[in-house]
Amino acid sequence: MEKDYDWAEEKKVNMPYIIEVVLEKNAEISSFLNKMIRDFNNEHSIHHRKVRREGSKQPINIIVMDEDKKWVGGITAEVYWEWLEINKFWFDEKYRGKGLGGLLLEETERIAIDKGAKKALLTTYEFQARSFYEKKGYEVVGEVKDYPPGSSYYTLVKSLI
Repeated sequence: MEKDYDWAEEKKVNMPYIIEVVLEKNAEISSFLNKMIRDFNNEHSIHHRKVRREGSKQPINIIVMDEDKKWVGGITAEVYWEWLEINKFWFDEKYRGKGLGGLLLEETERIAIDKGAKKALLTTYEFQARSFYEKKGYEVVGEVKDYPPGSSYYTLVKSLI
């Protein structure tokens, strides 16, 4: 790792350890921190421990293809903690507004209910699909304003039962 500058020296801090600032992506640092956070969560939360057991997270992946079998949209999600978490949901623009998104969302929710989900969770930006999700029964429970600048980032939930 290349040291970009000596933070401790700049801050005039006398420490019995070294602080290194790296101003580029670093997989080793990210991996270390992910492991430490995972270990902490496992130690303090039975729910985190359980979900990490093999087979505890139940994936749902649905893809839509045109007549040439070209992918034009789809959804990825997981069921755990009795929740459906929608991770990715997208359609090519020429396929939007035709009801396909609603069908995929409904099918994903139906599968999730069969897998034990009672609630659903997703995030979206103001310029994405907030109104679509609200029409489907999702409610905004959180908003980060001006993220990105001039827009908002939302967390939405829905009761599935």
